[in-house]
Amino acid sequence: MNFFLKHKLTFIGLLIGTLAGYLYYYYIGCASGTCAITSNPINSSLYGATLGGLLFNMFTSEKTKSE
Repeated sequence: MNFFLKHKLTFIGLLIGTLAGYLYYYYIGCASGTCAITSNPINSSLYGATLGGLLFNMFTSEKTKSE
């Protein structure tokens, strides 16, 4: 449970990215089916989750101990 609390912001980014990826597929998408990412809702959602997780992970701070 401590792991999830420590990386809470990254998991929020994953959820928001997944939702944004799916919404991009649903509203914009690729009509011809030749686009690698946006022609499939799973690919689009996974790509959005990756980008969301990486983006939100940039705003976490590492607490280091000074020795």
